Amino acid sequence: MIELGVMFGLMGVTAVALIVKLLRRNRTENVDGLLIEQASRVQAHNNRVTYSSTAVHNSSPTARDYYRP
Repeated sequence: MIELGVMFGLMGVTAVALIVKLLRRNRTENVDGLLIEQASRVQAHNNRVTYSSTAVHNSSPTARDYYRP
């Protein structure tokens, strides 16, 4: 029974820590920060397109695909 209480206590502490972390994050309010966020989003999008499975292997992955890099 004690183990169950410890487990739920640790889960509760973790949940509270995550909630506090999310609440402390503030949105960027100045122009420089917004431009940095926008550039990061564009770069992430370009990376997803450039390094997709189709772009790298020139085909979609299949269940019979035995090649593993």
